[in-house]
Amino acid sequence: MLTRNDASSAQPGTAALFDARPRWRRMVAPVAAGVGVAAATLFIRTVDPHVPGVYPPCPTKALFGIECPGCGGLRATNCLANGDIAGALDHNMLFVVLVPFLIVGWGLWMYRARTGRLPAPTPARTLVARVLPIVLLVVASAFAIVRNFVPYLGSGVG
Repeated sequence: MLTRNDASSAQPGTAALFDARPRWRRMVAPVAAGVGVAAATLFIRTVDPHVPGVYPPCPTKALFGIECPGCGGLRATNCLANGDIAGALDHNMLFVVLVPFLIVGWGLWMYRARTGRLPAPTPARTLVARVLPIVLLVVASAFAIVRNFVPYLGSGVG
Protein backbone atom coordinates (compact mmCIF):
# COMPACT_ATOMS: atom_id res chain seq x y z
CA MET A 1 0.00 0.00 0.00
CA LEU A 2 1.38 3.39 -0.95
CA THR A 3 0.88 6.39 1.29
CA ARG A 4 2.07 9.96 1.32
CA ASN A 5 4.61 10.66 4.02
CA ASP A 6 4.48 14.43 4.46
CA ALA A 7 6.76 14.42 7.52
CA SER A 8 9.77 13.07 5.62
CA SER A 9 9.41 15.48 2.74
CA ALA A 10 12.58 17.41 1.96
CA GLN A 11 10.79 20.45 0.57
CA PRO A 12 7.62 22.03 1.91
CA GLY A 13 4.63 21.29 -0.26
CA THR A 14 6.05 18.09 -1.79
CA ALA A 15 5.17 14.72 -0.35
CA ALA A 16 7.29 11.63 -0.87
CA LEU A 17 5.62 8.34 -1.71
CA PHE A 18 6.14 5.68 0.90
CA ASP A 19 5.44 1.95 0.81
CA ALA A 20 3.65 1.17 4.09
CA ARG A 21 4.26 -2.59 4.00
CA PRO A 22 6.61 -3.99 6.65
CA ARG A 23 10.29 -3.98 5.64
CA TRP A 24 10.55 -7.78 5.50
CA ARG A 25 7.63 -7.89 3.06
CA ARG A 26 9.15 -5.19 0.83
CA MET A 27 12.47 -7.06 0.76
CA VAL A 28 11.07 -10.45 -0.33
CA ALA A 29 11.00 -9.80 -4.10
CA PRO A 30 14.44 -8.17 -4.56
CA VAL A 31 16.14 -10.68 -2.26
CA ALA A 32 14.46 -13.61 -4.04
CA ALA A 33 15.50 -12.18 -7.41
CA GLY A 34 19.09 -11.74 -6.21
CA VAL A 35 19.25 -15.27 -4.79
CA GLY A 36 17.72 -16.69 -7.98
CA VAL A 37 20.18 -14.90 -10.26
CA ALA A 38 23.10 -15.92 -8.02
CA ALA A 39 21.97 -19.57 -8.04
CA ALA A 40 21.48 -19.55 -11.82
CA THR A 41 24.90 -17.95 -12.33
CA LEU A 42 26.52 -20.53 -10.05
CA PHE A 43 24.79 -23.31 -12.00
CA ILE A 44 25.95 -21.86 -15.34
CA ARG A 45 29.47 -21.47 -13.94
CA THR A 46 29.45 -25.11 -12.84
CA VAL A 47 27.74 -26.69 -15.87
CA ASP A 48 29.81 -25.37 -18.78
CA PRO A 49 27.67 -24.19 -21.73
CA HIS A 50 30.73 -24.36 -24.02
CA VAL A 51 30.25 -28.14 -24.19
CA PRO A 52 27.85 -28.98 -27.04
CA GLY A 53 24.63 -30.73 -26.05
CA VAL A 54 24.61 -29.60 -22.40
CA TYR A 55 21.96 -26.90 -22.91
CA PRO A 56 19.30 -26.84 -25.62
CA PRO A 57 20.19 -24.78 -28.71
CA CYS A 58 18.74 -21.35 -29.37
CA PRO A 59 15.48 -21.85 -31.33
CA THR A 60 16.26 -18.92 -33.65
CA LYS A 61 19.71 -20.30 -34.43
CA ALA A 62 18.39 -23.86 -34.87
CA LEU A 63 15.37 -22.96 -37.02
CA PHE A 64 16.58 -20.00 -39.06
CA GLY A 65 20.37 -20.16 -38.80
CA ILE A 66 20.66 -16.60 -37.49
CA GLU A 67 21.67 -15.35 -34.07
CA CYS A 68 19.19 -13.57 -31.84
CA PRO A 69 20.25 -10.85 -29.35
CA GLY A 70 20.50 -13.48 -26.61
CA CYS A 71 22.63 -16.01 -28.48
CA GLY A 72 25.82 -16.62 -26.54
CA GLY A 73 24.32 -15.30 -23.30
CA LEU A 74 24.90 -18.53 -21.37
CA ARG A 75 28.49 -18.75 -22.56
CA ALA A 76 29.00 -15.05 -21.75
CA THR A 77 27.59 -15.63 -18.25
CA ASN A 78 29.94 -18.58 -17.81
CA CYS A 79 32.90 -16.49 -18.93
CA LEU A 80 31.95 -13.58 -16.64
CA ALA A 81 31.49 -15.95 -13.70
CA ASN A 82 35.00 -17.26 -14.35
CA GLY A 83 36.48 -13.76 -14.76
CA ASP A 84 37.02 -13.94 -18.53
CA ILE A 85 35.65 -10.59 -19.73
CA ALA A 86 37.23 -10.86 -23.20
CA GLY A 87 35.62 -14.27 -23.72
CA ALA A 88 32.27 -12.91 -22.53
CA LEU A 89 32.52 -10.00 -24.98
CA ASP A 90 33.26 -12.50 -27.74
CA HIS A 91 30.08 -14.46 -27.01
CA ASN A 92 27.57 -11.64 -26.43
CA MET A 93 28.75 -8.03 -26.28
CA LEU A 94 25.27 -6.62 -25.60
CA PHE A 95 24.81 -8.82 -22.53
CA VAL A 96 28.18 -7.80 -21.09
CA VAL A 97 27.36 -4.11 -21.59
CA LEU A 98 23.94 -4.50 -19.92
CA VAL A 99 25.17 -6.41 -16.83
CA PRO A 100 26.36 -3.29 -14.92
CA PHE A 101 23.01 -1.58 -15.57
CA LEU A 102 21.17 -4.66 -14.32
CA ILE A 103 23.29 -4.71 -11.15
CA VAL A 104 22.70 -1.00 -10.50
CA GLY A 105 18.96 -1.44 -11.11
CA TRP A 106 18.83 -4.33 -8.66
CA GLY A 107 20.74 -2.25 -6.10
CA LEU A 108 18.23 0.60 -6.45
CA TRP A 109 15.40 -1.89 -6.06
CA MET A 110 17.01 -3.21 -2.85
CA TYR A 111 17.53 0.33 -1.51
CA ARG A 112 13.95 1.35 -2.20
CA ALA A 113 12.62 -1.86 -0.67
CA ARG A 114 14.74 -1.34 2.44
CA THR A 115 13.85 2.31 2.99
CA GLY A 116 10.28 2.15 1.68
CA ARG A 117 10.77 5.45 -0.14
CA LEU A 118 9.57 5.55 -3.72
CA PRO A 119 10.50 8.20 -6.27
CA ALA A 120 7.90 10.86 -6.88
CA PRO A 121 6.30 10.60 -10.31
CA THR A 122 7.71 13.41 -12.46
CA PRO A 123 7.30 14.07 -16.17
CA ALA A 124 10.93 13.03 -16.73
CA ARG A 125 10.45 9.68 -14.96
CA THR A 126 7.24 9.09 -16.89
CA LEU A 127 9.04 9.80 -20.17
CA VAL A 128 11.89 7.43 -19.27
CA ALA A 129 9.39 4.71 -18.32
CA ARG A 130 7.72 5.07 -21.72
CA VAL A 131 10.83 5.45 -23.87
CA LEU A 132 13.27 3.01 -22.21
CA PRO A 133 11.50 -0.21 -23.31
CA ILE A 134 11.33 1.08 -26.89
CA VAL A 135 15.03 2.04 -26.84
CA LEU A 136 15.98 -1.39 -25.46
CA LEU A 137 13.91 -3.12 -28.15
CA VAL A 138 15.51 -1.02 -30.92
CA VAL A 139 19.03 -1.61 -29.55
CA ALA A 140 18.44 -5.36 -29.22
CA SER A 141 16.99 -5.54 -32.74
CA ALA A 142 19.86 -3.53 -34.20
CA PHE A 143 22.36 -5.73 -32.37
CA ALA A 144 20.65 -8.86 -33.71
CA ILE A 145 20.79 -7.55 -37.26
CA VAL A 146 24.36 -6.26 -37.10
CA ARG A 147 25.79 -9.32 -35.34
CA ASN A 148 24.66 -11.54 -38.22
CA PHE A 149 26.63 -9.44 -40.73
CA VAL A 150 29.74 -8.51 -38.73
CA PRO A 151 31.81 -11.65 -38.02
CA TYR A 152 33.40 -10.56 -34.72
CA LEU A 153 29.99 -9.73 -33.17
CA GLY A 154 28.77 -13.33 -33.50
CA SER A 155 28.32 -15.58 -30.47
CA GLY A 156 31.62 -17.34 -31.04
CA VAL A 157 30.09 -20.62 -32.19
CA GLY A 158 30.25 -21.54 -35.84
